[in-house]
Amino acid sequence: MKYIRNIHFWAIIALFIITGIFHYAEQIGLAGLPDLKLMLGLDRQAVVRILFLIPMIYSSTVFGRTGGIIACSVALVLMLPRVIFISPHPVDASLEMLSILLVGALICIWLWSMRRERAKTQTALEELQSAHKILQHWAQVAKGQERRLNLLNAISSMLLRGTLDLDGIIRKSTYMVSELMEVEVTLMFLIDEETNNLKLVDHEGVSDEFAQYISETPIGSGIYGEVAKTGRPITVETASSSHIQSNSEYQKMQIRVQLIVPLILRERINGVICIAMRRPRQFTSEEVDLLSAVATQIAAAIDDAHIYERERHLVEQLTVAERNWRRLFENASDAIWMHDLVGGITNANKSVENLTGYSIEELTNMKSKDLFTEDSLVLAGQVRRKLFQGITVEQPYEQHLLKKDGSTSILMLTTSLITDNGRPIGFQHMARDVTRDRWMQDNMRHYLQQITRAQEDERKRVARDLHDDTAQALFALTRQVDNFIRSNKVLPSQCSTFMSSLSEQIRDILQRVRRFSQDLRPSILDDLGLIATLRWLTGQLQENSKMEAELKITGKERRLLPHVELMLFRIVQEALRNVEKHAQASHVGVTVIFEEEQITISIKDNGKGFCLSGDLGDLPRVGRLGLAGMEERANLIGGSLQIDTELDKGTLIILTAPA
Repeated sequence: MKYIRNIHFWAIIALFIITGIFHYAEQIGLAGLPDLKLMLGLDRQAVVRILFLIPMIYSSTVFGRTGGIIACSVALVLMLPRVIFISPHPVDASLEMLSILLVGALICIWLWSMRRERAKTQTALEELQSAHKILQHWAQVAKGQERRLNLLNAISSMLLRGTLDLDGIIRKSTYMVSELMEVEVTLMFLIDEETNNLKLVDHEGVSDEFAQYISETPIGSGIYGEVAKTGRPITVETASSSHIQSNSEYQKMQIRVQLIVPLILRERINGVICIAMRRPRQFTSEEVDLLSAVATQIAAAIDDAHIYERERHLVEQLTVAERNWRRLFENASDAIWMHDLVGGITNANKSVENLTGYSIEELTNMKSKDLFTEDSLVLAGQVRRKLFQGITVEQPYEQHLLKKDGSTSILMLTTSLITDNGRPIGFQHMARDVTRDRWMQDNMRHYLQQITRAQEDERKRVARDLHDDTAQALFALTRQVDNFIRSNKVLPSQCSTFMSSLSEQIRDILQRVRRFSQDLRPSILDDLGLIATLRWLTGQLQENSKMEAELKITGKERRLLPHVELMLFRIVQEALRNVEKHAQASHVGVTVIFEEEQITISIKDNGKGFCLSGDLGDLPRVGRLGLAGMEERANLIGGSLQIDTELDKGTLIILTAPA
């Protein structure tokens, strides 16, 4: 059907008809046609057969190989009847016909080949043009990728080897992300550790009013807070977001599409970064991955900047601390010096100069052992070994210092091990001269001993006077009253009753005077010793207070020095008096333990106890003078006193003294 509508088809049909008419002119009664023999030098039939080449070539030119074959076939059909039935020379006519068909076929083949070559050339040209277009496209893609790669390398270089200034990193990151992703708007948020909110730290392509509007967002709220909460990138289009559609600030900025990715480092979200466009754009998965990778680098750079800031702040603090320590070291009233592991003094402050008489230059050329006596060096060696082994050393400890002038000072010394990365490199000593304090303490102790001795002598004198004078006088008075009553039996009943009551009162007073005399200075202490006196004391307590009192003796019992026994008795006496007056106890136990070189006495009750805060030295200031006197008496004989008490759980007093 397509050939019927083609004008060339009808032109070819017309050419075949005209040629056919010339070929069969005599047979169809057209004898008056021109004689073609005179025109071409050939007979008319030969010329007519040659004319068949015209529609054959035309058909091959227009319709290609198929048209040429059909045209040749039609020409054969038209020429063959004349050749066979009409031509007077069939052989010559056949040769002419075959020659015409061969020439037509060759011409058709040649035209078809030319057309095919032309089609191939056209196809190749079209393919070349298509390849050129593709090449141009990929060249543009390559240029874009090269530009992105250069920007990405620039970002990496800037983040990895650039400044550690946090503000500089944020500003450069925002600008380079805008260039890398070819966007119109870039927003960077970081999480504020104090408020746990997202804070806008930098922006590109938006107004200050819009930046102020989104300056702070709670985590989990809005599109930025949602990314900060979930850690998953999201793409938001204005047309699909009701929040953005109804927000006037977003409408002013005319933002059409946004891509928000988290700033994640080591599975910790530090913030988010947002890129946006004011015209339609679809962010690809490759762009999401690219921005996520850049965000990770930015998060790492920001974290490094935070670490740098913290380290710089720490260095500043250490510098200030070192400066303060140096000032404290140089101006300290205590003597401070350091020496290495072999004893060479490496540093000393001004107080060491004042203490030893050596200058700092002289000290740095000396050994630490040159400052101590022989006995002190033994103790120093023990302390050094304990510090090396990590054993706790009771500090400060007493040492004796040799001064430059040959005199000796008493020091209270504190020693510590100096280490570098866990490796011992030396020792530091802090010393305070307590020579004058020790002298004053010795004098005070001497005065206390004298006062205590005078007090005990006075107690002894008063007790003796009470026993020898007052008690005897009271005893004589009772005898006189008794004799008066016996010799006057006729006295009125009122007088007799009064005299009997008076006699009882005198006996009671006599008993109190005797007990008071025993409290002041029991003669049993001088006669039988400490243990017998403690037995009498616990017996008296049980008799007078109805409290169960128990005495236990452990070890080999022996007499002690008189002044030691006296002090121990006074301490136990004060302790039992406190139990009787204040403890509200039902039982008290006294245990005496004799050891080879010391004696230990413990007094334990089941009373209400009391609250003991601070050190025993604070007892006088809180009004506990009895306990303070006990502790002072223990110190006078070189002993120690320990008090362990708790409300509603009783009290335990442990007294230790050399024996």
